[in-house]
Amino acid sequence: MSTVIFQDIFFLALLIALAIPLGLYIHQVMDGQKTFMTPVLAPVERLIYRVIGARPDDEMKPKRYAFAVLAFSLVGFLFLFVLLLIQGILPLNPQHLRGVNWHLAFNTTASFISNTNWQAYAGETTLSYLSQSLGLTVQNFVSAAVGISVLFVLIRGFIRHEKETVGNFWADLTRVTLYVLIPLAVIVTVLIASQGVVQTLAPAHTSTTLQSASTVTTHLGPAASQVAIKQLGTNGGGFFGANSAFPLENPTAFSNFIEMFSLLIIPAALCFTFGKAVKDAKQGHTLITVMVVLFVAALAIITISEHSLAPHYAGVIASGNMEGKEVVNGVGASSLWGASTTAASNGAVNATPDSFTALGGMMMMFLMQLGEIVFGGVGSGLYGMIAFVMLTVFIAGLMVGRTPEYLGKKIGPFDMKMVCAMILAPPLLTLIGTAAATLAPGAASWLNNTGAHGFSELLYAFTSMANNNGSAFAGMHTNTAFTNLTGGVIMLLVRFIPIVATIFLAGNLSKKKIVASSEGTLSTSNLTFAGLLIAIILIIGALSFLPSLSLGPIADFFTRL
Repeated sequence: MSTVIFQDIFFLALLIALAIPLGLYIHQVMDGQKTFMTPVLAPVERLIYRVIGARPDDEMKPKRYAFAVLAFSLVGFLFLFVLLLIQGILPLNPQHLRGVNWHLAFNTTASFISNTNWQAYAGETTLSYLSQSLGLTVQNFVSAAVGISVLFVLIRGFIRHEKETVGNFWADLTRVTLYVLIPLAVIVTVLIASQGVVQTLAPAHTSTTLQSASTVTTHLGPAASQVAIKQLGTNGGGFFGANSAFPLENPTAFSNFIEMFSLLIIPAALCFTFGKAVKDAKQGHTLITVMVVLFVAALAIITISEHSLAPHYAGVIASGNMEGKEVVNGVGASSLWGASTTAASNGAVNATPDSFTALGGMMMMFLMQLGEIVFGGVGSGLYGMIAFVMLTVFIAGLMVGRTPEYLGKKIGPFDMKMVCAMILAPPLLTLIGTAAATLAPGAASWLNNTGAHGFSELLYAFTSMANNNGSAFAGMHTNTAFTNLTGGVIMLLVRFIPIVATIFLAGNLSKKKIVASSEGTLSTSNLTFAGLLIAIILIIGALSFLPSLSLGPIADFFTRL
């Protein structure tokens, strides 16, 4: 256990240490400042603007910015949807895979456009190399870039005053992709490929067993390049069906560490970017502190549960619950990954969540149910956390009878309507989706388990889809017309409702004057406020999900004692 604790401390310390310079670099990029990458990438950036006909200095109002986001996503949706349908007649398909059926194509397209990467299929036996590379990998980049772009819209809302505009979407999208995501993805690709993560266009390899009684097919493909951005962009969709529990996607302890580290590095860095952008580093420190506290608490519960609450069998020596986990990772690294992937809105797995203990699985579920704000998705996690900050400021203002303020901007009724849309859309759609699936005819046939654990499988699935995560208990058959269509609609709504609300919130804030702080201004950068923010987050999560958790993992825990 001491080794596990040391691993967790080292992981978090290294994460914060590298997040600080990365956060400052991202601020320079998005602020239009020169960086060490400018001499190489600036000509490419200018070429992109000429090709797409964009003018980076052409500022957009909120409606125009939101329309650009939605239009860009719609075009990407149509392209990927058609690509999946007709992949059987396209090149780079050495296994001669047929086109995907329409409802699975809809679900997969909605999943990758929304940065959820929920997968109701096994990638190596369903999608061609062209679909994986030109379709899914491209969306891994641009859906992540959209999230970060929208975050910077909100940041501009705080730092601008008496302005009607919130930035230029095409410039934001281009800079994030070109200066941040692509360089980091290249580095991670090289590192994990050096460990044996496959990167080839060669077809699957068929070999004969030593007994010559059967053949074994080893699926290959350009996996390393997709794995890198799936982790960095908090996407999570695996090239192979087993995701990062598959040896060709995550073969060694070092590749496991690099992939796990990639889950959180950008979300953590953006906290420091925020502090630098608003010219108050303490604001960023408060946000990262709250995230780390909630993350460590969840990680501790998961790790202790997996170490101590597993059943013991006579004659079997194992360090905790090893069911569904890779021996090379063990309980410690699997628990750390499980906490990281559900905190980061990622969804990649290196173990089977369905095999975690009841409390371990519940904490992974609860991290998602908080709204994916504990680090969260790139960009989306932080603007979700800022929404909770504004809610906390509003509640504190009501308690003392003072108009709430945050970063010099008064928080009004319109602002709170947008904040409520951002905070309440995920839990509402989670519960609606779970209820609909529970009542659907034939729902029991989708599950590998009955009783409380079977309900946990349903609840986890719709929690994952409605919070842009994408992981699954893996005990539920999800490739049905009902789950594909219902889940696809939920993933789109829960992605774009908060995005549009964030953009309009930023536009409203940008028009306001800066209010000078006074003795009555609530400090949002001390430990007292951090504690209040944590309390509000937990209360919202508990009020929304305690009944459903009681029917699922909590009941599962007590029935297994």
